[in-house]
Amino acid sequence: MQTVRPARRFSLFSRRTFLNPTRLWMLFLVALLGVSLVLPLYELFRQAFLGPQGEFAGLTHFARFLASPALMQSIGNTLLVAGCTTVVSVVLAFGFAFAVTRTDLRGRGFYRALVLLPLFAPTMMHGIGLVYLLGNQGLITTGLFGLLPWAPKVELYGPLGIILAEIVYTFPQAYLILAAALGSSDQRLYEAASVMGTGLLRRFFTLTLPSAKLGLLSAAFVCFTMSFTDFGAPKIVGGQYAVLATDIYKQVIGQQNIAMGAVVGLLLTVPSVLAFIVDRLIARKQQAFVSARSVAYRPAPNRLRNLLCHLYCAGVCGAILLLMGAVVLASLVKVWPYNLSLSLQHYDFSQVAGEGLGPYWTSLKIALWTALAGTVVTYFFAYLQEKTSGMHLLRSGAYFLSILPMALPGMVIGLGFIFFFNRPENPLHVMYGTAAILVLANVVHFFSVPFLTALEALKKLDKDFEHVSESMNVPFYRTLWRVTLPMTLPALLEMALYYFVNAMVTVSAVVFLYTAELKPASVAVVNMDDAGDVAPAAAMSVLILLTNAGVRLLYETAGVRWLRRRQAWLKRDRA
Repeated sequence: MQTVRPARRFSLFSRRTFLNPTRLWMLFLVALLGVSLVLPLYELFRQAFLGPQGEFAGLTHFARFLASPALMQSIGNTLLVAGCTTVVSVVLAFGFAFAVTRTDLRGRGFYRALVLLPLFAPTMMHGIGLVYLLGNQGLITTGLFGLLPWAPKVELYGPLGIILAEIVYTFPQAYLILAAALGSSDQRLYEAASVMGTGLLRRFFTLTLPSAKLGLLSAAFVCFTMSFTDFGAPKIVGGQYAVLATDIYKQVIGQQNIAMGAVVGLLLTVPSVLAFIVDRLIARKQQAFVSARSVAYRPAPNRLRNLLCHLYCAGVCGAILLLMGAVVLASLVKVWPYNLSLSLQHYDFSQVAGEGLGPYWTSLKIALWTALAGTVVTYFFAYLQEKTSGMHLLRSGAYFLSILPMALPGMVIGLGFIFFFNRPENPLHVMYGTAAILVLANVVHFFSVPFLTALEALKKLDKDFEHVSESMNVPFYRTLWRVTLPMTLPALLEMALYYFVNAMVTVSAVVFLYTAELKPASVAVVNMDDAGDVAPAAAMSVLILLTNAGVRLLYETAGVRWLRRRQAWLKRDRA
């Protein structure tokens, strides 16, 4: 008697046919990312070589750029700002990370929380804070409004103002990278060096620095790229000092010179791509300083060292609080610096642009949709990338597209979106001028970090979960819902928080895409500052800061408690 085998279900991990669900989902998501990223970049590249009538112009626009002394000067200015910012930020962040991770300093959690405050504010807020501290009517440059007998004279509007604002902007990012690099060390190496009589200075150069080499290089590349491509700080405190990011804005918005804007956009991308490639090549050569037998580093008590570290950390955090506090104070006084009585009049935004709180609510909606849509798409993309086998060429291409946005400035992505989605013959033209294109721009711009976060969380799970499910004919979506998602829930919430915070503060990716009815709060800050309404711009910046800080605080309190209940099964029963 012939045995009849039951029909095999199509599962996510089936490889029986070419058009199985795995390949279909991967092809769909790769195509989605390609349409959202590759085609806009292609249009940007194409516009740089087209003439006024759409004809091929060759290198004409590049020749005009090279022949323009003002535009060439912008390259030198941008390199100067990025170089100075990188050196100062990395040095300061290394000292702060060393104090937090390599000493038994009390209050480290407090210092860590304060130093991350700039991440929750738009970069324009850093420039506005410098104006209220070091501007012509600044708190410091007027000697506390004449209370002090001497006040320094500072030329804020120019390279100094941009560099200071960029240091505040890049310092938290550099600290996070260096804290991770310095946080993992083998105690046995330091004990052996101490037994052999190695001095503190030699231990620092032979053990500490080599173990943090990759972190230092990564922090340098991140700081250089962020300061090289930032638009917010130069727009507020740059004055007449031109950099490439503001040149793109002037060429596209001010002069309607689309072709030259595309040329500057391509030039703005080159250093970012090169820094990204070099960083990846160096990461492959990094040696492991922590093995399975390593012992966690335990700093020895030292009162003098702790005192110096307290002074250093307090100084850095105090400078950040002073900057943020100046913006908050300026938003709460009637007329800076002539009438310092407290008032909430600057939070009545209907008096400055007739829009009221419209931009703020627009940003809130866009950030929520970005967090929701971005987290779902990114997680599922990372799930397919990690939990499937075979299709090496397709998966390699998908991984490359996933990390490519990390090397692209936000203004370049926004400019590419204009060229691609604004074409009437494009079926996706219906998205132009809607909230959907702002959400899509944010998701593409910030895609890489959540993707790598999800990928790292999924790598920690054994693939046997999926193999057992397949052998039992359990659909993949049931395994995903009941097993994989609960085990990676912390990473999922961190991804959503990352998308939300960055969507609230970004300006570069959406400055070319917003409409009068869909103006984000970060763009409203730029417009109000351009109109001379600096105090209302400060008030809007404070609203963005409080919103992001409140969301983070909500996650750290209610969110963490909820996670503990959801993942209680991970704890061993010690009864």
